Amino acid sequence: MKVIGVSGSPIKNSTTDRAVQMVLAATEAHKTEFFKLSDYTVSPCNGCLECITTNRCVIEDDGVMLAEKAFKADVLVIGGYTSYSSLDSRTKAFIERLYPLQHRYGLMAGKLGAAVVTCAIPPDQAGLPSACANGLQAIRDYIQLAGMEWVGGIPIVGNMPCVHCGEVQCQQSGLKMVYDSDATLASVGVRSLEDDPDKIAVLEKLGADITARYYSNWR
Repeated sequence: MKVIGVSGSPIKNSTTDRAVQMVLAATEAHKTEFFKLSDYTVSPCNGCLECITTNRCVIEDDGVMLAEKAFKADVLVIGGYTSYSSLDSRTKAFIERLYPLQHRYGLMAGKLGAAVVTCAIPPDQAGLPSACANGLQAIRDYIQLAGMEWVGGIPIVGNMPCVHCGEVQCQQSGLKMVYDSDATLASVGVRSLEDDPDKIAVLEKLGADITARYYSNWR
């Protein structure tokens, strides 16, 4: 079993990075590879359809290499975050660049897919966008359209950029929008994945579920 994981987060050693790596580590893969998309140049799809007969994108950047890695893997774990409550642009561009593998043969069909998405808005927050759900659905839609098998997706509530502003909060502060008008960095705090054993257990279970599904399919 070969598993690759990608993270769309540009922040060094981000929550998204670490979550994807936890999933990879929990699989019983013979080989795992992790790719941080901000380390590569991946342009979005141009919609030119010149990949129909070759199954290879004509844009000569790292998207070609990443698509080849996805094609050669058995499992793809996609990690993204929700910029303005939708899937971030790097992760979306990566997904778009897998489009050449779709034509004629459905080269991703039958592979396993899973997702991890971080967001700043807790789930079921009345009156606010379902950020994590939006991001997970975007990845799951790709998995379905590519003919892959969906193993699972995990939402993780991380930190909004406002925490980096410290106690100085602007009029449109996300802290005040998500929590209340009196919210401050001190009252909300900074979340750390490593301080959440329940979420770590869920990530590790996803890795175990990937392994179980893979070997079940080969019986």
